[in-house]
Amino acid sequence: MQEKSAITRTLETAPGVYAPGHLGELTQIVDFALVDAVLEETRSQEKRLRLLPARVVVYFVLALALFEHCSYRTVWSKLTAGLGPLYLTLPAVSSLARARRRLGAAPLRRLFETLAGPLARPGQAGSFYRGLRTVAVDGTFLHTPDTQQTTWRYPKRIGDTTEFGYPLLRLLVIVECGTRAVLAACFGPETSGELPYASRLLGCLDRTMLLLADANFDAIDFLHDLTDTGARFLVRSSARRRPTIQQRLPDGSYLATLNTAVYRAGVGYRLLPVWVIEAWITVTMADGTTRREPWRLVTSLLDAERYPAGELIDLYHLRWQVETTHFSIKATMLDGRVLRSRSIPGLDQEVYALLTAYQALIRAADDAVGTRPGAAVERISFTVLLEAAADQVNARRRHLPKYDAFPGRGAVNERRTR
Repeated sequence: MQEKSAITRTLETAPGVYAPGHLGELTQIVDFALVDAVLEETRSQEKRLRLLPARVVVYFVLALALFEHCSYRTVWSKLTAGLGPLYLTLPAVSSLARARRRLGAAPLRRLFETLAGPLARPGQAGSFYRGLRTVAVDGTFLHTPDTQQTTWRYPKRIGDTTEFGYPLLRLLVIVECGTRAVLAACFGPETSGELPYASRLLGCLDRTMLLLADANFDAIDFLHDLTDTGARFLVRSSARRRPTIQQRLPDGSYLATLNTAVYRAGVGYRLLPVWVIEAWITVTMADGTTRREPWRLVTSLLDAERYPAGELIDLYHLRWQVETTHFSIKATMLDGRVLRSRSIPGLDQEVYALLTAYQALIRAADDAVGTRPGAAVERISFTVLLEAAADQVNARRRHLPKYDAFPGRGAVNERRTR
C-alpha cells in the first residue's frame, strides 16, 4: 500500500472582502492599522463597502510594485492564493483599473512618507562618521509610457530634428548610507534640473547629518540652504569652480570662502566658509590599465584635525550607495521596464508605491540583521530580498499582522492528502 501523509493548515486572513488585502510577510511592516490611518488622513476611504475596499486596493497597488512583470489579474491571483474556500469574487481587469483611479496617489504618498526615514542605530558601522549620520543624494530617470495622456507633463527628448527615446521622469532620493533606507524622495519632469528637486528634500536633514553629493550639487545657493538646516556637507566640486584660497594647510588642502555671484538687497553677497581637499583618484581596470583624474572635495567640516582629509576622501565613496538604491528600483524591481501607468495620477501612484515597497523591503532587511550581531544590511542581496518577499505574498501562510485592526478574523482550513 502506497504511503500517504496528510497536511492540515490554517490560514488566517482579514474577514470577508478584506481578505485579499495583504502583502505577505511585509504586512507586518505595512500593517492594517497603518493603511487604515493613511486612508482616513487622506480622506480616501470608501463611503460604502465595495467588493474592492480602499484598503485592499492599497495592498494591490503595492503588490503591483513587487510584481512589475505581472498583469493585474496575475497579481490578484497571487494575493488570493490559498483563499479559494472563501469563494471571493474575481474582479475584472477594468474593475481593478477603476479602483486604482478611485484611490488616487495621496494614500500611497502618505504611506511612503510614514515609512521613510533613517534606520541605523547610533554608532552603527557604515552609517555614521565621527558621530554624524552619513546620507547621500542623487537623481536618476525612469521611463514613462509614450502616450498623449502623459507626454504633456513628461515630454520626450528632442534632438536637432526629431524626438527620440521614451519620456523620462526624474527621481531624486536622499538615502542613509549603510542601510540604503530612503529619507525623502521627489520626482517630476526631466526638463527641470536636479537642484530644484534636491532643494525640496532638505527638510529631512538636521544637525546630526552629513550629506554626500556629486558635482551637480555644488551650487552655492543650494549649499547655503543645506547649511541652514544644520546639516554638514561633503560635495565634489566641479573643475570650473576656483575658490579663493584663504589659508593653506600642511597636508596641501586649504580653507576658502564661497560667495554668491548675485548681490541681494539686505543680504549682500552670501559667504560660506569651506574646506577644500584636492586629490588624485586612480582607477585600475580589469585588464590592468589605470586611469587617473583629479577630484576636488568641498566640505563644511572645517576642523582638519578632527576630520582628517584622508578619511573624508574614503568617506566620499559611500555616496555610491545612492546609486545602488537607484539600481535596486530600476533594475531589480522594474527590471528596466517602462512604468505601467498611462495617466499622470497613475504614474504618481505607481512611483510612490515603488518607493513604499522598496522602503518596506529595507525595513524587513534591517529587522533581519537586528537578530544577527555584526551583520550589515548592505551585505544583503536586494534581489534575494525582493524574491523572498514576493514568494511570501502567495505562500499559504499567516497574512495578518501581529496587531490586527479588526475585532474579528476570517480563517480558512486547508487539508491536503498525498
